[in-house]
Amino acid sequence: MWVLRGWRNHSSVTEFILLGFSRNPRTNWILFFLFLFLYLFTVLGNGLIVTLIRIDARLHTPMYFFLSILSLLDLSYATTTVPQMLAHLVSKTKTISYTGCVIQMYIFLTLGITETWIFAAMAYDRYVAICYPLHYGVKMSQTLCIALVVSSALCGLICALVYTVFAMNLPYCGPNEINHFFCEIPAVLKLACADTSLNDQVDFILGFILLLIPLSLILASYVRIFIAILRICSTQGRMKAFSTCASHITVVTMFCVPCMVMYMRPGSEASPEDDKKLALFYNVISAFLNPIIYSLRNKDVKKAFFKLIGRGEDTQ
Repeated sequence: MWVLRGWRNHSSVTEFILLGFSRNPRTNWILFFLFLFLYLFTVLGNGLIVTLIRIDARLHTPMYFFLSILSLLDLSYATTTVPQMLAHLVSKTKTISYTGCVIQMYIFLTLGITETWIFAAMAYDRYVAICYPLHYGVKMSQTLCIALVVSSALCGLICALVYTVFAMNLPYCGPNEINHFFCEIPAVLKLACADTSLNDQVDFILGFILLLIPLSLILASYVRIFIAILRICSTQGRMKAFSTCASHITVVTMFCVPCMVMYMRPGSEASPEDDKKLALFYNVISAFLNPIIYSLRNKDVKKAFFKLIGRGEDTQ
């Protein structure tokens, strides 16, 4: 808490006002029901995937272990921002305390950074499964899988702290209106009454490390995977191998591309309305679509679901 008190000493702002999407009450009610549906489906879908992987022994493999971690991250990611956004859509009070803003920013960044490295771990898992199928069980040991998840989380915790400290160490003298639906760094920095060029440089460098490096590892993995797939003689074999990667490629693209645009461009080029659309995409829409993408393209997950509801005999 001494850190938060230290930041508060640099600022005369004790709370922020989140402007959200619209000042029109009717529009806000429509958005409320839309985002409520998306959030409830996100909780149900991701929660169901975690449950299925937990209770079905056929899903106790490295690929599904990483998928369960991704679902937990998506669930937590959306929960960090959406419930507050729903409350603000139907309330006249749209404030968040200075301390609450710092905490929300830190948790959001921690989860987001962890997720980018989990994507890299999932790509490595597919690389080993397709390129070294006979050694898959040895190479992707339980110890390695846990180590990859723990190291991803540690990277998220440390780098999010750097992001947050640099952002909230600036003085905030007013106004205190954030043109966003949650405390995201690019939107908050616009309220700082000091030069933010150093923050832009830090954001770019960390964005390079935390987005481009994992994406480079993912790209390298899939180059090797595609080379291995092209060596498969049968068309059916190629399609089966590619289908195991298609979902992952889709999810990575939906999450990482908007994040790159948001965090690797200069703050002066950012449009508040565009920022809100980008944030919705990788914060809400991506978490909503991930369970659909993985379940629709995955026979094992569908079999586990039918088994759970007592229709396992129909899928044999």
